[in-house]
Amino acid sequence: MKIIDKYIAKNFISTFIFMVLILSSIAIIIDLSQKLARINDSGSTATEALLYFYPFWGVWIVNTFLPIAVFITVIYFTSRLTDLTEIVAIQAGGISFYRFTLPYIWVSLFLAGSAMLMNNLVLPWANIKKNAYQYEHLLNSRDREDYYKRQRVGSQISPNEFVFIDSYDRIEKLGNAFTYQRFDSTVLKEQIIASAFDWNEKNQTYELRNVYTRIINKDNTEKIDYQPSISKKIAATPDEILPEGYVAETMNTFELRDFIESQKAKGSANVNAYQNELNMRLANPFSTIILTILALSLSSQKRRGGIGINLAVGITLAFVYIFFTQITSSFSEKGFVSPFVAAWIPNIVFGILTAILYYKRAKI
Repeated sequence: MKIIDKYIAKNFISTFIFMVLILSSIAIIIDLSQKLARINDSGSTATEALLYFYPFWGVWIVNTFLPIAVFITVIYFTSRLTDLTEIVAIQAGGISFYRFTLPYIWVSLFLAGSAMLMNNLVLPWANIKKNAYQYEHLLNSRDREDYYKRQRVGSQISPNEFVFIDSYDRIEKLGNAFTYQRFDSTVLKEQIIASAFDWNEKNQTYELRNVYTRIINKDNTEKIDYQPSISKKIAATPDEILPEGYVAETMNTFELRDFIESQKAKGSANVNAYQNELNMRLANPFSTIILTILALSLSSQKRRGGIGINLAVGITLAFVYIFFTQITSSFSEKGFVSPFVAAWIPNIVFGILTAILYYKRAKI
């Protein structure tokens, strides 16, 4: 039995490595060809991109599509074993289909464990490197201007505090049209409006200019005051309240948990997006195991069309899985379902499908 286990595990791992290298190489070549002009225009070169961007981009793309890569890998090499009637010979030798499944499970557990480590620790570090080069060299002129100098901010920084900034320059750390509002429940109690500000990194304060302060008293009377400049310290820095779409992916899981708790305390509207990222990091590795067994169930029985029909079915199901995951994630961000349910329901649905198909295949 150990010989058969080693044979299957070797086929599984070698085919997976070959598949990942081929697919990631093709993806890098296509992506580089599309972005080469922009890279050269930004002052960088293809060599620098291959050194400082694509290794980290490759980590991201492999980790993102790992379950799908494993699924197609198992479909491919198991279909070959089926076409060569090796599975029939193994079962004819008295080995049950359940026992035949064990090396698949062992390898999938190893890959799932590796994915868990990558998702929670390695990938966030790779994303920092990837994003640094991307923001510097791969944004088009308009997006670059928007990212660095035209950031419009509207953020809830605590349950009762809001900040609005018309534009903020990340490089110069200057902003225009600053508005701060503090509420007591739904009643406005304080409002500060400034024409411009500087962010003081050392003192962690907003240096406001041309400032109008409006205070609403308990008897609903108002006091309005003007000052040429004031220093204002609030619960969030510009970097924390800027609408950074990829902030969650650059934190390891421990940092992300703390960040989510701080965002909950501030009453942030983006908490679901951050929780989606956290739950997906935990759910995706388990999908590797589920999809491995599903692929084995589909491709271990000989059918007309051979490898071709099995690959067609496999790729179709892979796209269904990706689409399903994206739909549930979108529903979660809009508040229709919880992030936990959004992350795990594709695994539950495909897990049930896998159990049914595996049971039917094992009974043949």
